[in-house]
Amino acid sequence: MKAIAISKPRLVLAASVIGIVALERAIAWMTGSEGGWGGLGGGLGLLAFGLGHCDGVDGPVVTLARRALEADNVNLVLPWVREHDEAEIREAFAHAVAVRKLGGEAKDLADRHFFETLVRVHRAGEGAPYTGLKPAGRDLGPAIPAADRALQDGSIDKVLNVLNDALRKGLQEHYHHAVERKDFAPNDVKAGRDYVEAYVPYIHYVERLWQAASGTGHGHHAADEAHTHH
Repeated sequence: MKAIAISKPRLVLAASVIGIVALERAIAWMTGSEGGWGGLGGGLGLLAFGLGHCDGVDGPVVTLARRALEADNVNLVLPWVREHDEAEIREAFAHAVAVRKLGGEAKDLADRHFFETLVRVHRAGEGAPYTGLKPAGRDLGPAIPAADRALQDGSIDKVLNVLNDALRKGLQEHYHHAVERKDFAPNDVKAGRDYVEAYVPYIHYVERLWQAASGTGHGHHAADEAHTHH
């Protein structure tokens, strides 16, 4: 079989990418977020820390990243990062395109490194930490898949149904937990505390729902949310 001639710069680039991936995997292992190779056939850690589903190997960011690499078109993924992060993504993309031409494991490592870089930078733009790529097929609950399907179907009705069902169930549970404890004797301090322990979560639950639905920042948690909102 004829040997493939590989230039020294390409070997150096491949070694660099492989080294970076190895280092990131070592860090992930030490922090407990390491698992496997995600989109390369293995499973990853099931840490659910973070927002949304953009860190999944079957999520929108990695899906577009695969298309971008196959089409050699970085513009497909640039909308998913902030403008001032564009240079970093362009550089990572160029490295991946060059190294993946070597084929085999080098191609897989180059793809993986680009996916991780893109997701990390995207999540930083959301104000969310990067804890590694998550496996395909994980349980995201009913709301997120319904929201994605709604964009394809052109109808929000199923999302409204999912949210309404969840809201009704949660609200009823909090309400009944509180209303069952509200009629306590004035001198029964323990019963009074039981009521307060049910009342506070009920009010905060309603408050969070209202803030999420209306976009307002008023209420008990307004200052905290203003401080932590990204």
